[in-house]
Amino acid sequence: MNLILKTKILDPAARLPCYAHPGDAGLDLFACEAAVLEPGDYRLVRTGIAIELPPGTEAQVRPRSGLALKHGISVLNSPGTIDEGYRGEVGVVLVNHGPTPFSVAVGDKIAQMVVQPVLTVRVEAVEGLSETARNEGGFGSTGRA
Repeated sequence: MNLILKTKILDPAARLPCYAHPGDAGLDLFACEAAVLEPGDYRLVRTGIAIELPPGTEAQVRPRSGLALKHGISVLNSPGTIDEGYRGEVGVVLVNHGPTPFSVAVGDKIAQMVVQPVLTVRVEAVEGLSETARNEGGFGSTGRA
C-alpha cells in the first residue's frame, strides 16, 4: 500500500520526514530549533511541519533507540498520538533521563513517526463481560518474570 502523507513546511529550518532505510517502519522527525535539556528536564521541540494523514490512519511519535541508549533521551508521552484530523505543527515532547545535559541542534533526528491504520469501535454499555482465564488479574498478576 502506497499512501501519501501530505506535509506542509511551516519553518525554513524544517525538514520533511523520511525513512532512513527501505523497509523502516518509522519516518525520522527532525528538530527545527535548538534546545538544551538538563537532566530530568522535558520540553516540546518543534519540527516545523504540519501533516495531513491519509484517511483511516493515525501517526505515533516514538523515541529513537540510539538517543535512548546513548543519552537517556526519550519521548515523554510515548507514543504520542497524532489524530487524522490534526493540522497543527508536529511537536515532540523530549525528556532527558540521562545524567548530563543534552543539546538538540537544528536538523537533528529527534524521534520517529509511525503511520498506521485505526480501528473505530462502537461503545456499548453492558451488565457483564465474558469470563477468561485471566479475568481481573492486572498489574503483576502473572508474576515477576
